Amino acid sequence: MVENILPPVVDEHTRVLIVGSMPGVQSLEKQQYYGNPRNHFWGIIAELLQKEIPTNYSARLRLLRDHGIGLWDVIRECEREGSLDSNIRNEIPNDFQALFNRYPQIGAVLFNGTKAHDVFKKKLGFEILGARAYFKMPSTSPVPGKNIKTFEQKVEAWNILRMYLE
Repeated sequence: MVENILPPVVDEHTRVLIVGSMPGVQSLEKQQYYGNPRNHFWGIIAELLQKEIPTNYSARLRLLRDHGIGLWDVIRECEREGSLDSNIRNEIPNDFQALFNRYPQIGAVLFNGTKAHDVFKKKLGFEILGARAYFKMPSTSPVPGKNIKTFEQKVEAWNILRMYLE
């Protein structure tokens, strides 16, 4: 079993929660969300916020917090060879009910890719989101998928994030 050691990046100012599936090998080794430098996540955030992304990881998280953006992954533990979502098996989810009880001000949940969306639906159910808006976003992964999108197309799709930050 692979254990997700990354805690949620959420506080009382979080308005949008971005939910990934399970950190890849590089992210777990670095103990950083989106730690693979090829992942488009930080570049998309830079475009949407019109900010430079700091090289320091703590400063990156502070930038997200300052803009009301939180991070967590749907999977707490799973079986997986490598980093591909397609290799994930026997998922055990994180406790989102407790997170939403503690942070009721979260108004929207953006699922980073199909795997995050589908595991959340299967293991937790969208009912626990209550009145929160939720969206399945194109994955920020650098690995081409069946719905290959350019960086620019991903930024355009992820632009919905800005609606919930104002």
